[in-house]
Amino acid sequence: MNFTLSQRWQECCPTAIMGVLVLHNLTPDDSELKLKALRSELEAKLRSQYHGLDRTALKSLPTIGVYDAFYRRFRKTYHLLLQLESVLGGKSIPAGNPLVSAMFMAELNDLLLTAGHDLDRLSGPIQFDVASGSESYETMSGETQVLKADDLFTADGLGVISSVIYGPDRRTRILPTTRAALFTTYGVPGITPEQVLDHLGQLRDWIQVFSPGAQVSALEIASGK
Repeated sequence: MNFTLSQRWQECCPTAIMGVLVLHNLTPDDSELKLKALRSELEAKLRSQYHGLDRTALKSLPTIGVYDAFYRRFRKTYHLLLQLESVLGGKSIPAGNPLVSAMFMAELNDLLLTAGHDLDRLSGPIQFDVASGSESYETMSGETQVLKADDLFTADGLGVISSVIYGPDRRTRILPTTRAALFTTYGVPGITPEQVLDHLGQLRDWIQVFSPGAQVSALEIASGK
């Protein structure tokens, strides 16, 4: 499977990057006990790390700050900031599909925006692009969403599968039956390749806790070629 940045991406958003993690041979059965311990450890870490910080202070953090700047262009609030605030306020990281749960944990740990997809539901090469404002897709909620111009998005041969502002699609969503997965991290301007690769490496490690046979076929930064 090829992963490329479109010409429009390279021209309009040359400092933005996309990270790619592809895993095969996933066996996420009977994983809740292992993930529960990891979630509890992460919750404690986050509450200690960000203790006493209000929203203004959190927005001043380098990683949240660059995403906040991107989201403000669309009059939106970075959703991982809201989810981090929820955990800091005492709520638990939700359980659920182990692959999705591990992805969400990695997002909270690193505050980097990531989308997950069932690899077997994808069609053709994957391209990362900048929206013109005419593209649309079916979101996780089942609604048809038109992308906002200048949003960053990912598409396969059949159409959009995720965007920064509106999240992943329904067609390629991760299910309990998923045995191969694609994870993509949107590195908006200001995020470094090292951050993205470390983040995807952490996600891989957490998945391999409950799926030790998972095989990595890609962990990379997408190029324009």
